[in-house]
Amino acid sequence: MSVAIRKHEDAFFLSAEKAATGLTRSLALQINRSLPSLHQDVMDNISLFPNIVYAKHIDQNSKVLNEYNSLFQASIILKAKGALATIADLNKTQAYRIEHFIVTVAPVDFDNKDGNALVVISDLTTPLQHARTSLFWGLTPFIALITAIVVIVTIWLLGRVTSPLLRLCEFTRKVEEEGDYSLRIEVKGSQEFRQLEHNVNRLMDTISSELAKNERNTKDLLVQQKAMAKLANYDSLTGLPNRQFVMDNLKFDLARAKRSQQNISLLFFDLDGFKHINDTLGHETGDNLLIAVAERVQQVLREGDLIARLGGDEFLIVPDRSLSNSTHEAVELARRLLRAFEQTFDVENVDLQVGLSIGIANADQANFELNELVSNADIAMYRSKANGRGRYTVFSPEMVGDNKRKLLISNSIMTSLEESHFRLVFQPKVSASSNIIGFEALMRWHHPSLGEISPSDFIPIAESGGNIHALTNWLLDNVCQQIKELVLATNENIKVSINLSAHDLHNQDLFSKIAQSLSNHKLSAKYLEIEVTESALLESFVVSNNLFKKLSSLGCSIALDDFGTGYSSLSYLTQMRIDKLKIDRQFVQKLDSSERSRLVTRTIIDLAKRLDLLTCAEGIENETQEEFLMNYGCNEFQGFYYGEPASIDAIKSTLLKHKTKV
Repeated sequence: MSVAIRKHEDAFFLSAEKAATGLTRSLALQINRSLPSLHQDVMDNISLFPNIVYAKHIDQNSKVLNEYNSLFQASIILKAKGALATIADLNKTQAYRIEHFIVTVAPVDFDNKDGNALVVISDLTTPLQHARTSLFWGLTPFIALITAIVVIVTIWLLGRVTSPLLRLCEFTRKVEEEGDYSLRIEVKGSQEFRQLEHNVNRLMDTISSELAKNERNTKDLLVQQKAMAKLANYDSLTGLPNRQFVMDNLKFDLARAKRSQQNISLLFFDLDGFKHINDTLGHETGDNLLIAVAERVQQVLREGDLIARLGGDEFLIVPDRSLSNSTHEAVELARRLLRAFEQTFDVENVDLQVGLSIGIANADQANFELNELVSNADIAMYRSKANGRGRYTVFSPEMVGDNKRKLLISNSIMTSLEESHFRLVFQPKVSASSNIIGFEALMRWHHPSLGEISPSDFIPIAESGGNIHALTNWLLDNVCQQIKELVLATNENIKVSINLSAHDLHNQDLFSKIAQSLSNHKLSAKYLEIEVTESALLESFVVSNNLFKKLSSLGCSIALDDFGTGYSSLSYLTQMRIDKLKIDRQFVQKLDSSERSRLVTRTIIDLAKRLDLLTCAEGIENETQEEFLMNYGCNEFQGFYYGEPASIDAIKSTLLKHKTKV
């Protein structure tokens, strides 16, 4: 608009110059034609023109002959007179624009004989202002119209652009609030927005498809997890809770009982004469007898009493504390069990007679410690056997004869380490092609007075006595030394595994010790595999997982031993760094007789494959077991079927003899 006003002003001044020039010439003509005495009258008549602020009639020497001054302020007159200084030639008609003044000059004598001239100064401030106002009000409707058109067009264009976006925003908000990914947005609008909305619908299709797939996978996983939970927490033969399940529950029961100052009684029993039946009539008959025993015991128990099969012919009963927690009630339950077993068992049309040896222990006598409570019940049970079987015995502190042996074992560990009473043996692991690919290192102890002591005896004692770290350090040093000897002698790329206990996992110096042992013997970590039982792992998951990550970065491989026996949650398998699952011997040994064991084993192998883990089955004793495992894709095999544990010299000889290649 400012451009239009400037153009209008220019046009106005041009028009004003022409009008002022014409007026000046007309006035000059009147002066020329009138008598000199009337010249002033002509000048006075200039007042009829309000825009003229000053005029003078001068001769050729610029002498003022006649003069006109308007009634405007003196300052304006002075500015007007100042404009005269710019006039260069008085002998011709001319006009000058100076600020808002127009100065016009016209000769009075058009022949210019006497050199007289008329000078007129016009002030155009007021008419210019009026012209501007008139222009403004003249342009305002037009400008308003243009502005309205621009606003309308802008709103329309914005509507076309933002409307699809607003619809898309509303659609995403609705999907977020309702969680319904089956919703679809209506495709319409320009090509670009139609393409965008089409892509959004395709994205919704993909999300819906993935959600449906995830839901199916989740359902399958839950079904499988429930199946694994049942198989892992319950005995596959009798359907009773297994050792892991009852121990976990008993641990919490003991903690609650200790807080509430209530007692817990425990009944531990095994079957008298079962081994003879199992050996003479076969394992199948023995299994059927165990099933019948479980059924009969459950008939005797009250609702709320818990019975578990610990393994073999050993069972554990935890009476319901809400019904009674007295020794008297536990004794009454033991008597009912003994009476129930006075009757024979009809197994495969054969009447079989088995009895019970029962041990009863109370939690308060074990200071509410799980292992000690079970141990007390076990001691009492063996006292029943020693006293003639078919009876019960309540534990008393005097029954500590076996503890003397445990104490002797505990006190002898450090001395035996110093005097080299411990040694290593190695049990081979073979591949599906029957090649030896590694060994498991096992500790053996020949005590000077006690003879051979099983690891299942001395390791728990070492753990409870604080000597387990010394045993582990000895194991690491000797295993690394003998692996180095084996590699140098045979040039075989074998891997040797060692077992770590739950106590080892809590040792902050364990990683440093492993790394130091490897370094001392200049042995690559690829030759060393660390085995940890599932139950030990679950006792200290975070600590174990951090250790496994460090060992993996060092180059060691990690195997999860006894998998399926310490079940807690399958989710931990996705969170930790392991390389191999070891199938426990309790499943392997029943592959040829138990469908449940076969199902568990197949499930473990399938699960390992899906998680990109290797599998190793232990406890293989016959060709049937090996064939089953090979058929279902097990990677490694271990057991007496391939050889008993042997010394380092023996396995050197074996490897060199057969020239086995890994």
